Amino acid sequence: MRLDHQKAGVRTRLTQSAVLIVAALGLSACASMSGIQAQATLRDAASLGLPVEPGVSVTLDAQWWREFGDEQLNRLVEQALATSPSLRIVQARMARAQAGVDVTDAASGPQLNAGIDATRQLFTANGLIPPPLAGKIYETGTAQFSGSWELDFFGKNRAALDAALGNARATQADADAARMLLASHVVRSYVQLVRLNEQLAVAQRLLAQRQQALHLVQDRVNAGLDTRLELRQSEGTLPDARLQIETLQEQLTLARNALSALVGQPNRAVAPDLPTLSAIKNIANAATLPSDLLGRRADIAAARWRVEAATQDVSSARSQFYPNINLVAFAGFSSIGLDRLLGAGSEQWGVGPALHLPLFDGGRLRANLRGKAAELDAAIESYNATVIDAVREAADQLASTQAIGRQQVEQRAAQSFAENAYDIAVQRYEAGLGNYLQVLTSETTVLSQRRQGVDLAARALDTQVALIRALGGGYRAELPAATAQK
Repeated sequence: MRLDHQKAGVRTRLTQSAVLIVAALGLSACASMSGIQAQATLRDAASLGLPVEPGVSVTLDAQWWREFGDEQLNRLVEQALATSPSLRIVQARMARAQAGVDVTDAASGPQLNAGIDATRQLFTANGLIPPPLAGKIYETGTAQFSGSWELDFFGKNRAALDAALGNARATQADADAARMLLASHVVRSYVQLVRLNEQLAVAQRLLAQRQQALHLVQDRVNAGLDTRLELRQSEGTLPDARLQIETLQEQLTLARNALSALVGQPNRAVAPDLPTLSAIKNIANAATLPSDLLGRRADIAAARWRVEAATQDVSSARSQFYPNINLVAFAGFSSIGLDRLLGAGSEQWGVGPALHLPLFDGGRLRANLRGKAAELDAAIESYNATVIDAVREAADQLASTQAIGRQQVEQRAAQSFAENAYDIAVQRYEAGLGNYLQVLTSETTVLSQRRQGVDLAARALDTQVALIRALGGGYRAELPAATAQK
């Protein structure tokens, strides 16, 4: 009979708990979430003008800078990636984001705590405390374990964990974008340094040519073939040539300082032996925008994961409109008088559900949901702005790469004509049919074309680096299914 009575009591308590849960679900409707949702929408590849069907696309290696074939450049990039404080800052953010994931994940599991307390207390003589405790001083003690487990029926903890994971993945993508940016800065600074070094060589040759021209004019003045006007004009060209050299030497120093700072070795000669621009290999790039551009760039991946995190934050905010159910239990000892704390009769325990209902909260839950929806709108528009800028950047660099290629064709033709004219001037001078000033004038044209050739060659390499960065530099994103490229 006693056992049957206990079973009946258990069934009664379970029935009462079920009734309470059902009632809670109905009462939770008092806190309504209706009419609150995000308004922004994600831009897809088609709306951005990207090809719908994938075409022939160049696959980039993650260590793309090695394809330039310069070991000194490889060493500089690897040193920069290993020592950069900015990358270490991003890595610290990654560790913090992962810690946030672990904290959120831990909240969804069972919690167990242990506590011991001892108190010496005067019990009031004029309250509810009965004799013989009333008006007396006694020690009280408690030693027990307590535990709880939140039952995630409505996905609040799961959504919070997914949001934390989204933020962690966004931080990882930020780190990849930072690595790409740093590597491109090192390569572009290196190319700039090589360009300035070659421009300095051209400027030094120009100064030597003008000094030779001055000597010839002086000889012609002494021979009565020229006047002091021609002499002063020839003398006036030297300061300009020396000015160009001084300007280039200053720019070289600044470029070296910038490069040494990028690799973490300030005030050191990090690139003592500079190659020529022609010794640096060109890298094959895409001829058209790839259809999978949105999955190639780390900054787009970071923005997309932030949209995912904001979406899960909205889901978590919606789940707060539903009841929060916890299983709570405790077991231990409690007594008045510490000498009896662990004695017979001091045991205590309890177990049961804890139910919290969001009924009327003055609009707090709706305000929180509106805020999360607004953050989702902001994340979506930030993503849209990122992809629009990415497509524009890739299109710009692609157009510049193609335009520079055409410019180089014309420049090489112009330089070829100038060099032919210079050869003819030399031949005429050697045959006694012309003077050396004509030779020097022709050489000036050749030097001018060489200067343009150096600039175009450097621009071609620089634009290749910019296009590689615009195309993601070998990065491949694992995006949420909503925007993963087919």
